[in-house]
Amino acid sequence: MTDSVILDVWCELQCPDCHSALDDVRALRARYGDRLDIRLRHFPLEKHKHAFAAAQAAEEAVEQGQGWPYVEAVLARTAELGKRGEDVLVEVARELGLDAEEFDTALIDGRHILIVDADQAEGKAIGVTGTPTYVIDGQRLDGGKSQEGLRGRIEEIADRLLAADA
Repeated sequence: MTDSVILDVWCELQCPDCHSALDDVRALRARYGDRLDIRLRHFPLEKHKHAFAAAQAAEEAVEQGQGWPYVEAVLARTAELGKRGEDVLVEVARELGLDAEEFDTALIDGRHILIVDADQAEGKAIGVTGTPTYVIDGQRLDGGKSQEGLRGRIEEIADRLLAADA
């Protein structure tokens, strides 16, 4: 018996589609609260040269207790991240009141690379090819082509799982 359902969101912080998917993530969070454990999973795409660093920075934000706020703030600036690179990652940390110097150090020493690599390997193993991709109850829902209907599908599965546990 579980108290919450896990939703893995395979995401890339330089991905405009992931930015537009945030509305769905926020709506799901508002609807389910703690009953839906929304987990950020990293799947940096090679076509976005700052995505791997952004994933590492997001892990540093998690360590500093601001994972999702940081992710949302970076996703709001995908175009700027593409142009200006890692400076944006440190700026966002500073704006959120995080330890920006620690972000800088984390990007240099690579302390979060293993987490990002492990996520990416797991994503490839389960068939993730683009972002955003959602996995709930073993079902993979690809949002890279279209977000349409995905939130409804996630809600159907979550409602079914939560009802079964009630």
